[in-house]
Amino acid sequence: MAAVTLTIGVDVGGTKVAAGVVDDTGTVLVQTRRDTPADDVGKTCDVIVEVIRELAEGRAVEGVGIGAAGWIDASRSTVLFAPNLAWRDEPLREFVNGATDLPVIVENDANVAAWAEFRYGAARDAEDSMVMFTIGTGVGGGIVLGGELVRGAHGIAAELGHMLSVPDGHQCGCGRLGCIEQYASGSALVRFARAAARQEPHRAAALLAHAGGDVDAITGRMVTVAARDGDPVSTEAFAQVGHWLGSGLADLAQILDPQVLVVGGGVVEAGDLLLGPARSAYTEALAQRGRLPVAQVCPAKLGNDAGLIGAADLARRIPDAGR
Repeated sequence: MAAVTLTIGVDVGGTKVAAGVVDDTGTVLVQTRRDTPADDVGKTCDVIVEVIRELAEGRAVEGVGIGAAGWIDASRSTVLFAPNLAWRDEPLREFVNGATDLPVIVENDANVAAWAEFRYGAARDAEDSMVMFTIGTGVGGGIVLGGELVRGAHGIAAELGHMLSVPDGHQCGCGRLGCIEQYASGSALVRFARAAARQEPHRAAALLAHAGGDVDAITGRMVTVAARDGDPVSTEAFAQVGHWLGSGLADLAQILDPQVLVVGGGVVEAGDLLLGPARSAYTEALAQRGRLPVAQVCPAKLGNDAGLIGAADLARRIPDAGR
């Protein structure tokens, strides 16, 4: 029987650092978390090292994978830019390797989540390809082709949230107008719901009750709860987000022809409120494909652990892991 290998996955976000020891079946054996001191580069790095040392104590850990919310260079070592952290050209792999003497790989957070779903989650039966949309406050993504993550020439491929959906549409944080992130994200869901509640408050009675009558207090969680209770405005907000998501999924099916399309992120907890209209829009957009096979649209399965599971699994692929 082959020996079980252990690696550590670290998921670094704007508010928390989650880390765990993961075996080669994708099982998280033990985990820990800390708050992220997001405005202090040194303290953030120190917290990462702290959790790694804690988890590695007394265990034969062979490597560390770090998923970071930002752009990672092609060598998977430096965080070029992190919008919610103070990292700018931060040599994270070098720092963590020096502090722990373990092989380290650094990867984008959406990429590690996508890799986890490909290896152990919704696309685990796919041997070749998968595309994943991560729907949260914004929209992220990950692409696997030929059994490998697609990273691009500079390490920053698969920014799926910045595909163009509406020419001259809403201003996006990336500087462009009309990115799909402005129409198929949690932020878009709230914007759609608030706009409709202002225009037709009588149709948003349940939603406004959750918000204490204040349109500007409406949150994504409130929209989800109200939609489950049949609130028309909330249901229609999900239908709008689902329409744009389905359209984007259809574009990816046409361009990449993956085996599976996975939708993950916090908004997916709404289930068929989102995936129902998304699948309908996807099918309608691909009607011309006729009898040709197209990828199935599936919800992600690994939830909040996907980031650390994927990072840990990528750590097994470091050339000097297990040295």
